[in-house]
Amino acid sequence: MTEPMQPIHATAVARHTPDGWCGALIQGPSGVGKSDLALRLIGQGWRLVADDWTHLWASGGALYGMAPATIAGRIEVRGLGIVGLPVQPLARIVLAIQCTHETIERLPEAAAWSWNGVAIPQLRLDPRPASAGQVVATALAAL
Repeated sequence: MTEPMQPIHATAVARHTPDGWCGALIQGPSGVGKSDLALRLIGQGWRLVADDWTHLWASGGALYGMAPATIAGRIEVRGLGIVGLPVQPLARIVLAIQCTHETIERLPEAAAWSWNGVAIPQLRLDPRPASAGQVVATALAAL
């Protein structure tokens, strides 16, 4: 059964894998660095799905995301403004990133984030270190 699309306050990026376009949903409070982390991932070959707001829905036990039409293909670059980028219009969301500026445990317990009955792995991450993008890529590859 397909659940209706609902917008959530999150940025989404995706990378092409052998299983198709797999995405990460980047969440956290305003100003935490969601768009900046997305921009660094895009610099590593990822594609923008949606910045700041993502339409999310569940179908067949999986989550999917896409940008609302009004913001598709655009990202806010702090200090520069809103810019257009190549976009992946739709991606299966397989990883949730919870951005925080709190101290991150070195060896955390496995965590999950659930939406409309579908659970996906969740990674708590401080997006400020230079390695943050590589941590996300490593987490996605480990799934």
